[in-house]
Amino acid sequence: MLKTFGTFVLFMRGMVTRTERFSVLWNRTIDEAILIGVDSVVIVSIVSAFIGAVTCVQIAYNLTNPLIPQSTIGYMVREMTILELAPTITSIVLAGKVGSSIAGGLGTMRITEQVSALEVMGINSTSYLVLPRIIAALLMFPLLVILAMLLSILGGYLAGTLTGVMTSQDYIEGIRMDFIPYNIVFALIKAVVFAFLVSGISSFKGYYTTGGALEVGAASTGAVTNSIIAILIADFALAALLL
Repeated sequence: MLKTFGTFVLFMRGMVTRTERFSVLWNRTIDEAILIGVDSVVIVSIVSAFIGAVTCVQIAYNLTNPLIPQSTIGYMVREMTILELAPTITSIVLAGKVGSSIAGGLGTMRITEQVSALEVMGINSTSYLVLPRIIAALLMFPLLVILAMLLSILGGYLAGTLTGVMTSQDYIEGIRMDFIPYNIVFALIKAVVFAFLVSGISSFKGYYTTGGALEVGAASTGAVTNSIIAILIADFALAALLL
């Protein structure tokens, strides 16, 4: 395990040494940002909207005490969404979609010797292939988390009002109740950390793939599994340190 961690640290160091020209990195980063961010908007939107809707309905189902105001439902949906559901669930979904794509792409390039061809031409393959993916992930994950926050709260509003469990006034009053702006900052910090973990681990697993097509599939599976475990560990660590 220590050997793997050491190899990962050297992999990260090699990525930022002898980098490519800014124009090359910029173009590569934009291409990767489209693949990571824009192509993930639909799945993130669907997941976050239904998570918000289900959260609202289930809280309303359990909140039967007449002494507790209905606006508490909106308050709980907002807090759960911002602090946990939006950053963590979105990152786990992206670990499955983006992480497997990064690992599979780099693994295929490795076994078909495209990475070796870059190195023969004098190009730092980690800088050219990995750095744009990590930068794109660091930029796009927070934007997708913000979108997930908005759609999750909106999904809770629609579910609460359309099913008749609460009025729109109570829900809006709840999401405005005792708002702490730092929670948004905390969620975005989590998004940046999760972005680095998903992109870094997936790139590492794909870059060091050896063998054939079966090994590429195994690298993709390992990248998703390790990314999700890293997200959950980092989620607990950040909550303990920053809250």
